Amino acid sequence: MSKEPVTEEEMLKSVIKEYKEHFPVIFLKACECMEVVFGIDVRKVDLVSRCYVLDKTLDLTYDGRLSDDQGMPKTGLLILILGIIFMEGNCAPEEKIWEVLNKIGVYDTRTDFIYGEPRKFITRDLVQEKYLEYRQVPNTYPPCYEFLWGPRAHAETSKMKVLKFFSKVAGYDATSFSSLYKEALRDEEEKAQAHVATTDG
Repeated sequence: MSKEPVTEEEMLKSVIKEYKEHFPVIFLKACECMEVVFGIDVRKVDLVSRCYVLDKTLDLTYDGRLSDDQGMPKTGLLILILGIIFMEGNCAPEEKIWEVLNKIGVYDTRTDFIYGEPRKFITRDLVQEKYLEYRQVPNTYPPCYEFLWGPRAHAETSKMKVLKFFSKVAGYDATSFSSLYKEALRDEEEKAQAHVATTDG
């Protein structure tokens, strides 16, 4: 992710031009879309010159691109899948994942402009990167599969961060989802205790 700052003046010159008076609304909507679709957070770094940088949402280090310059970030799809898994009780049937993805226009059998081959990205790339676990449900014929958070997802983000992200997108406070919020709090406490144990030991 490029940390090179961009100023409001540069955005007005090169992107918005004749709609300068609508800049605040356009900028807000663009930031929301970048966060949800690409998993990119637009952060203000200088109040005086109004400079912004692009940052990865939820501290995830992998963005699904082939290199720094090729392709589009796919972190938004990963965040969505992590959220579905959490909301489904930490283990989501593959059918549920595709049901939700179909609602946003991402299909198992169709190449996507942003995500490429979604099935390959989800069941191979994200599994190889250890963000997801993809396993067969025992005693199912024909075989059924399910997704869980992988070790890298647990290490880089938390249930609370994912819940806060979803709450923000939905326009609610995270505490509105009381059972998920309580579970996310327990997860935060366990991570804090584990961190203390490793630093003390």
